[in-house]
Amino acid sequence: MITPVLLSGGSGTRLWPLSRKSYPKQFSPLLGETSLFQRSAERLSGADFAAPMVLTNSDFRFIVTEQLAGVGIDPSAILIEPAGRNTAPAVLAAALWQAKSDENGLLLVAPSDHEVPDAAAFRAAVAAGVPAARGGKIVTFGIKPTRAETGYGYLELTEDPGDFAARPLALSRFVEKPDADRAAEMLAAGTYLWNAGIFLFAAKTIISAFESHAPDLMAPVRAAVDRGKPDLGFLRLDPEAWDSAEDVSIDYAVMEKADNLMVVPFGAAWSDLGGWDAVWRDSGPDAQGVVTHGAATAIDCENTLLRSEDDGLELVGLGVKDLIAVAMPDAVLVADVSRAQEVKRAVSALKAKTARQATAFPKDHRPWGWFESLVIGDRFQVKRIHVDPGAALSLQSHHHRSEHWIVVEGTAKVTVDDEIKLISENESIYIPLGATHRMENPGKVPMVLIEVQTGTYLGEDDIVRYEDLYARG
Repeated sequence: MITPVLLSGGSGTRLWPLSRKSYPKQFSPLLGETSLFQRSAERLSGADFAAPMVLTNSDFRFIVTEQLAGVGIDPSAILIEPAGRNTAPAVLAAALWQAKSDENGLLLVAPSDHEVPDAAAFRAAVAAGVPAARGGKIVTFGIKPTRAETGYGYLELTEDPGDFAARPLALSRFVEKPDADRAAEMLAAGTYLWNAGIFLFAAKTIISAFESHAPDLMAPVRAAVDRGKPDLGFLRLDPEAWDSAEDVSIDYAVMEKADNLMVVPFGAAWSDLGGWDAVWRDSGPDAQGVVTHGAATAIDCENTLLRSEDDGLELVGLGVKDLIAVAMPDAVLVADVSRAQEVKRAVSALKAKTARQATAFPKDHRPWGWFESLVIGDRFQVKRIHVDPGAALSLQSHHHRSEHWIVVEGTAKVTVDDEIKLISENESIYIPLGATHRMENPGKVPMVLIEVQTGTYLGEDDIVRYEDLYARG
């Protein structure tokens, strides 16, 4: 059995405004009804695969469990990284955790934000690499290049992959992201593949590689795993040990130095969806090169992506060409297609002016559901709050605000000091400043309420928690 290791702690800025630090692209349904994370988990499931291991950060831990449950997948372990340290420490932590139970167990490490339409072909490529991985090789997967792409690293083979049949081939070297001329030369040569950043190996094989090529990572990462603490089904890696680990990618730390690598070529479609130009390309443009999504309309447009992420916000393009327009409830991106890889500059500019849209998503996802702010004033705020069936907010109080709750869908079980009552649709309740209170959803359908806050300070840090099902501080 192969244990998939899904890396899910990143925050891609090139797909802003849909992808933000608080809710990055892997959790969004970019190309279908399910998220990229869910599609990745489903792709790496089946008879040959064990339950997946996930590495993520504390902010995403409940999103991960909710999305896995949404596609009927139960993880074997979820490791919480105390801070981002790039892919090398994450991969080593996964291997050390696996080695506690089976050092010979195979791990398939994969980003959780890639798109591979032909899942069966990908699983066949993985199966082709298994004998080499069992034999002590580190197997990576190279994608058949379809254009002179400058946004990817490359893998140079020692031989032509021919018909791209799935079988392990010898790797000559890793090649950094090239300029346009060099990318065109490599495409013409036929012996270069895109580096997908996907690896198959036995736990003991990769641990040995770290010991040889990145020994300084061994002690801090091993200590982080050994001193990790269970928390509601998660394993929180020890923060002190983790912070002393170098911030480095698996390519730099190990892969570019190892001499036991093999490459399985993959000739089917693949994308890392690393920019809006990739989303446009992989969404299947029409004859005019136009893609629309959501409440978007294109009139006499060419080579254009129009995407509205709000049913109440109509996005209309009229006579535009080579344009990307993405509309969110709180931010709109308009860019030339040729500048799609520069979207992170927009995020940097917004951070410089301390705009919350740079990192914060309109919907604030919590372990019990989500909320969004509808109106914000100097001394008041109106929110829509969505509570999942059976979920409950913490028992809490506020120093600076009172609240008025109006249930608009479902039924809420409400605690205010010593009183507990059920509030049905079109009913409301007032929460005085300083009162100890909680809302729960006792039903089997989502509960939605409108919350009106009034007070001198309305920040999310004005919460004193007394009890919490989700063990938040």
